[in-house]
Parts: sequence; C-alpha cells; structure tokens
Amino acid sequence: MEKSGPPKQPKILILATLAGGYAGADATGQTHIDYPANTYILPVMCPCIFPPEFYLSAFERGIDGILVLYSGTDSPYKVEAEGTAKLIQRAYELIKTRGIDIRRLRLAAICTVCVKPFVKEVNQMNDLLKGIGRVKDEIAAHASSQPQAA
Repeated sequence: MEKSGPPKQPKILILATLAGGYAGADATGQTHIDYPANTYILPVMCPCIFPPEFYLSAFERGIDGILVLYSGTDSPYKVEAEGTAKLIQRAYELIKTRGIDIRRLRLAAICTVCVKPFVKEVNQMNDLLKGIGRVKDEIAAHASSQPQAA
C-alpha cells in the first residue's frame, strides 16, 4: 500500500557569493522574512570556480533548480561578472543536451542588503519548479526519447 503524503518540494541550490548573494540571504534572515525552506545555501567566494559540469551533476543528483546569486559588476573580483555570465552560458548549452529546461538555472545580481530581490528570486524559482516538475522526471523523459544504441 502506497503512503500518500504531501507532495515533495523541489530542491533549490543557491550558490551565493560572500560579497553579494550570501549577504542578501543573511539580511533576509535577520529581518525574519520567510522564504521557501526547500533551499540549500552554499556561500562561495566566486561562482567562477564551478565548471559547467557541476551544474549538470547537481541536476542529475536531484537538485531541481539552481540560483547563482552574485554581486554582478559590484564584485570585488575582476573576473566575476563577465566570467560568471560566460560560464552559465556554457552550462546552459551542456544541460540542454540532457533535455534539462534551462530555466532551472538562473543567474542574478543580488547586493548585500537586497532582501526583497533575494526573496523574489527564491519564490520565482520555487513557483517555476512547482510548475515544470522534478528534474529527474525531465531527465528520464529525455533519455527515453533518445534512440537506443545497437
């Protein structure tokens, strides 16, 4: 007999730079503003340290959405703004080859006191994922539509 319970919430990984997104998340917590609890925040120095394959691997392991929240052009690192945008573009190309909707990966600039934009980004991703479903289902559907090797 199957147990029926509340539907599983999508898993959202947030890569948040210390100089931007993480400070925005911290400010959100300090003001006691609620946002979905199905988030996993990973503070990072610069998102450029993650190759495109990292994003694909995260999706294949069951992370349904990834937000890369960085400080944009206000970054203390020269390479962050342009380098991160190029890296995410390469990640989009890679995840498309596995049939993964590129909307599952989002890059956004968040400042150190950007509480409302932080909450907006998380809520938008959460709503999107509830609408498009689990990434594992998307990957399985794509795999089953591919011709089988002889």
